[in-house]
Order: sequence, then structure tokens, then C-alpha cells
Amino acid sequence: MQDNPILRNFRNIIILLLYSVSFAVISFLILYFGLELALNASVVESIVSSILICGLTIIWHYPAKYISIEQYHLLKVFSSHLISAVISSGLWILFIYIVMVPIIGYDEKYQNYFFHTVLWRFLVGFLLYAIVVSFYYLVSYYSELQERSLKESELKNLVTQSELRSLKFQINPHFIFNSLNSMSALTEIDPKKAKEMIIKLADFLRYILATNEREKNKLNEELKNIRLYLDIEKIRFEDKFDYAEEIKAECSKAEIPNMILQPLFENVIKHAVYETFDKVLLTLKCSFDDGYLKIQLVNNFDESSKSRKGAGVGLKNINDRLNLIYHRNDLMEVKKEKGIFSVTLFIPIENEK
Repeated sequence: MQDNPILRNFRNIIILLLYSVSFAVISFLILYFGLELALNASVVESIVSSILICGLTIIWHYPAKYISIEQYHLLKVFSSHLISAVISSGLWILFIYIVMVPIIGYDEKYQNYFFHTVLWRFLVGFLLYAIVVSFYYLVSYYSELQERSLKESELKNLVTQSELRSLKFQINPHFIFNSLNSMSALTEIDPKKAKEMIIKLADFLRYILATNEREKNKLNEELKNIRLYLDIEKIRFEDKFDYAEEIKAECSKAEIPNMILQPLFENVIKHAVYETFDKVLLTLKCSFDDGYLKIQLVNNFDESSKSRKGAGVGLKNINDRLNLIYHRNDLMEVKKEKGIFSVTLFIPIENEK
């Protein structure tokens, strides 16, 4: 009985009782005023009939549950319900007769009336069966739809989280390998710098592990790790680049996707610093602009140098993650003109609430 949608909560039971009372009132009005049955018989039959219909309404859940429209042929469904409706209506009429005649003892006049109305009683039984079973089918379909929607939503969230983790960990392994190679070389040339590089790399990797499960982090925390990253690269490239920040004070507490900036800087190091003999200036700018946290990384580059070919996981990684988190594909803007390369991220402020 617990799987019956009517009996799942108190509110539905109240609705069932109101439905039964309404049926009793309508039955009484038809019997007393329409068919001119005696007052006493009209009242008693209406009450008995509505109690039986209340019980049948609960039982009719099972034909709807086990006669599946999706699993069976339409003809089989129709014939099964037809048999069920005939049996239910027959039992309903039989029980009314048993209660009214053998048990209570109404006379021959009532019996004649009863037998003359058997046909419309069957029709009423059929109609009620069809209405109640259709209701159960609708409730079942709606419940399955909600359950399916919930499962699809959970699956989609799992897939999204999996994709986000995959993208987050697509930190270019060349950075770590190059750092390790540089440290290996520095242990003989400059042990002090090698030690410094080891400490900074350890701190950088510790931050990645510590924030592994976070989707977002405060900008000022992300910047601490970016500075560590640049310090490591500075040891590798020495004076080949400088870094500057133009960040509004109110931006520091704003939340951004975790590790979203690292591929941005990695892209610049790979395609600008590595490719030129001139000094590159990296400038990170941040401000609020029309409902967005606007983060922009600008750098100069040597237009005459030939760009290195890569897997393209840097900027694409950023764009994919923004799309997964904010469900928008217009939150990154890339510009390249007159020796200046810039990437701008637009983080929606409303998503931070």
C-alpha cells in the first residue's frame, strides 16, 4: 500500500475522503430527487456505495501499476482494463446489493428498483474506473518523468564535475618537467637557486592539491599561486619577462574558478616569453565592469617570431571550463594586434551570490 500515491501523505488521504463524500452527495441527489427512491434508502445506499468506491479507488492503483502501457501492446492493455473494469463494477454492484438486501433487509420494492438500475450502475462503475486508472497513469508518468529528470541532472552534474576536474588537471606537464630539468642543472651551477626553485615548486604543487576539490577560490588566493608560478618561471628565464598588476582593491575578494588563471599565464610563457629574445611585460588587470569581474592579461610579443605548435589546451581549457561552470560560451575574448596580445575573462558577478 505504501507505493499507492494516494496513501503516501495525509493531504492525499483527505482528498480521497472529499472525493468519496462528494460521490455520496451526488449519489444521494440522483437517487432521491432523480429516481425518487425513499429518503432512508437513498441515504444508506449513497453511504455504502461511496465507502465501496473509496476502497476500489485505492485498489485500482494496481491495474494501473502492473498493466504497463509501455511494455504491452495497446490491445492487451485495453482488454486487460476492460476485464478489470467489468470485475470491479460487478463486485461494486454485488456488494451494494448484499449490504442493502440480505444484511439491512430492504423490501421487494427496493430490489425491483435495484435490478432496473443495474445497467447504469455498470456504466458509472466503468466511468469511475477509467477516471481513476487514468489518474494513476498520469501520476505514475509524472513521477517517472521527475525521477528520470533528477537522474539525468545528477548524471549531468557528475559528467560536468568530471570534465572540470579533467580540465583543471591539464596543467602542461612540460612546466613541471622543465622545472625539474632546470633544478637539476642549477644544483651544480647555483645550488642556492635550485633550493629556492624546489621550495617554490613544492608550494605551488601543494596549493594545487589543497584546492583540488574547490570549484571557485578568491582572486587574491589565486594570485598568490600565480606569483609562485611566475617566480619559478623567473628562475628559468631570468630577465626575459617582467610582471605587473593593475588590480582594483575591491576585486581581491571576488571568487573566480579555481586554477583558471594558471593556463592563461602558461600560454604567455609558452608563446611569448619562450619565443623571443626581447623582454616581455605581462600585465594583469582586474576591475568590475557592467555586472562582470573583468580580468585581462596583456603582453607584448615578437611579431616576427614563429609561434610554437602546441596541443591548444591552454586557452581552450579556460573557455571550456567557463562554459561548463557558467553555461555560456562568450566569457573569453582574445585579441592579437600590433605586437600586443590580450586575453580577457568576464566572470559573471551574479553567479557569485
